[in-house]
Amino acid sequence: MLDLLSDYWHPSIALYLVPAAVFLAHAVPYFVDPHRIRQYPGPFIAKFSDIWLGLVAKHGHRSEEVHKQHQKHGPFVRIAPNHISVADPDALSIVYAHGNGALKSEFYDAFVSIRRGVFNTRDRTDHTRKRKIISHIFSQKSVVEFEPQVRLYVGMLLKQWDRLFDMALKGMSGPEGDGGWRGEGGRLWLDCLPWANYLAFDIVGDLAFGAPFGMLETARDSALVPKDPAKAMESYGKEFEESEVFSIPAVQILNGRGEYSMSMGVLPPHWRPFVRHLPWYKKGLKDVQSLAGIAIMAVAKRLATPTDRVDLLSKLQAGRDCDGNPMGREELTAEALTLLIAGSDTTSNSTCAILYYLARNRFAQERLHRELDERLGVEDEAVATGPQMKDLPYLDACINEALRIHSTSALGLPRTVPEGGLTIRGQFFPDGTVLSVPSYSIHRDTSIWGEDVEEYRPERWFEGDSAAMNRCFNPFSVGPRACLGRNLAMLELQIIIASIMRRYDIVLEDPDFILDTREGFLRKPLGCPIGIKRREALL
Repeated sequence: MLDLLSDYWHPSIALYLVPAAVFLAHAVPYFVDPHRIRQYPGPFIAKFSDIWLGLVAKHGHRSEEVHKQHQKHGPFVRIAPNHISVADPDALSIVYAHGNGALKSEFYDAFVSIRRGVFNTRDRTDHTRKRKIISHIFSQKSVVEFEPQVRLYVGMLLKQWDRLFDMALKGMSGPEGDGGWRGEGGRLWLDCLPWANYLAFDIVGDLAFGAPFGMLETARDSALVPKDPAKAMESYGKEFEESEVFSIPAVQILNGRGEYSMSMGVLPPHWRPFVRHLPWYKKGLKDVQSLAGIAIMAVAKRLATPTDRVDLLSKLQAGRDCDGNPMGREELTAEALTLLIAGSDTTSNSTCAILYYLARNRFAQERLHRELDERLGVEDEAVATGPQMKDLPYLDACINEALRIHSTSALGLPRTVPEGGLTIRGQFFPDGTVLSVPSYSIHRDTSIWGEDVEEYRPERWFEGDSAAMNRCFNPFSVGPRACLGRNLAMLELQIIIASIMRRYDIVLEDPDFILDTREGFLRKPLGCPIGIKRREALL
């Protein structure tokens, strides 16, 4: 029999069989159409393969590219063989609703490093357990307890900028690089993005791990990680020696980790073990491991030094599930890593974007200055307080308008349709279909926001249908998987922006500068050069 086959088999046949097999693997699902989505428009290659979405994600502009498809095709766009993007505000309450049975898709598996946390767990029971332990941490009562730490580091930022401003007035300049600055024309010129990163990392370092990373003090992107993460996970009662750790650029690695996980997540699970060996993906995987090392190191050091201070980690340790059980060491570290990622990147990205739009739009900055002067005064403490944030409507409008346009969390978070299916705008989607609602696109819905959707205009928040705008506004997602840290994030942004804008007048270095971004899981500005000077009343 083998002799007979050898008479007909030739190695060159493989040159035809392999492409044929690949073609059939992609074409058959399209023609069989198990989820009945063949009629939906979208990029041609996306009908057959995940490669379109994979390439778009790898190039760092997924949300913008998906939005272009919606502008071309309408509210329903097929962006992968089994993934429909739905750019309709009403879909938010359907796809992400409480009790609808939809689960996070396989996309989230690419975000697991130490072990599954509340963000990337897909099992409903496991998520419910984790959420019960964690949710109390971000209650309004807890957030009030965290305010002193937030104000401490905002105050450090202001002191650093005041110090550099005074030096700038003497014509001095700083080193090249992220911490670079110069004095010219009575202003201090610097890139506000690195400083936003330093501030956010130091705040979350203090809150999540009991100590800041020291980035504000040194004006450097640096954090310590253990050389042997596995050994560090086992170390409860030891201090790390200098030979056991090394320094890494944490912000840079966080960005790399986000891009890697995003790009990997949009690929089919059976591709991932092979793709991760490609050079670009290998670097991203190293970033994932390095970032996990930061959490392992920080938690190990904290547990080695018992303390009675109140912070996120102490509240995580005190949390209990329905059976009265606390989190184990590995689970605790995984959740601390989630806090590090969610609490740093979102705040720094948003801070930079808000400052950009205020620097670019003079009318908004001047109106905000007036509100802050009238409500807070110019002779009070330099750092705003939580209670002062309760009656600053224009400040909130300035923040919300920047979150709308910039959309730090811009992509459509994918959900798998549950048994029984879901109906959106009269279109039925059977179970197993993956749906997402892109925040970037619904934040540009002209029926809600008006024809001037690309303009930064905080006044729109006092005009029109406020209920419709609030329903469409989605910076923190909605439903049972919405951002748990929303209260803390908003308090941070309010205190940061109010404190900076009450103290400084800011302009763009180049009046025509357009904020460029690159998207991993979040959309991150690539830099924002501004000029600041202390306001006349504070000189």
